[in-house]
Amino acid sequence: MPVRTANAVWEGDLKGGKGRMKFGGFEGPYSFASRFENAQGTNPEELLAAAHAGCFSMAFSASLAKAGFTVKSVRTTAHATLEKVGEGIKVTTMELVTEGSVPGIDNAKFQEIAEAAKKGCPVSQALAGVNIVLKATLVP
Repeated sequence: MPVRTANAVWEGDLKGGKGRMKFGGFEGPYSFASRFENAQGTNPEELLAAAHAGCFSMAFSASLAKAGFTVKSVRTTAHATLEKVGEGIKVTTMELVTEGSVPGIDNAKFQEIAEAAKKGCPVSQALAGVNIVLKATLVP
């Protein structure tokens, strides 16, 4: 399996500094304000959410296919919640909101496979210390 690489540079102090993150075809700025407020730019938690949404969508699709279903689409949005915990800051919750279009499956089986994919997704496993919430909706 390949080793994936990303890099980041931070210049200056925490609040007044600025940084850039780069991986694959993406390069973008981040700052205190883009991380802890709502300023433009990216942040590490947004990148975790993107990784989790992508990983879960692939894992869910693979699990559905393995169970004999033909997947039309799986669309997932991940919401990473960053909170102050004690003296530090922590990603406390990752909410996965997914919609799957899978002909011939009933909702109970869809939910069962979604839960298994949530647990089996490599990014979910990497985030084992985070509360992962799944909201899965079967759509036509």
